[in-house]
Amino acid sequence: MKRVRLSDLEPGTSGVIAQLPDGIPSLTRLRELGLLPGTTVQFVRRAPMGDPVEICVRGALLSLRDTEACQIDVDRIP
Repeated sequence: MKRVRLSDLEPGTSGVIAQLPDGIPSLTRLRELGLLPGTTVQFVRRAPMGDPVEICVRGALLSLRDTEACQIDVDRIP
């Protein structure tokens, strides 16, 4: 598997969360919503201006700022 940033995934592709940095309040909230290492996420779409991005996690759709998505490392699922 190739490690990339969540923001680098293409619509319709999936990845497994490898790591989230600590100490960033907005990422702490995402952990509470289920974005944890080992969780599979699917990149759904990007807004027309590039921000925000929408992902599917455990059946729920979440919107993230691109600045948050670029801090989350995922292992791309081929």
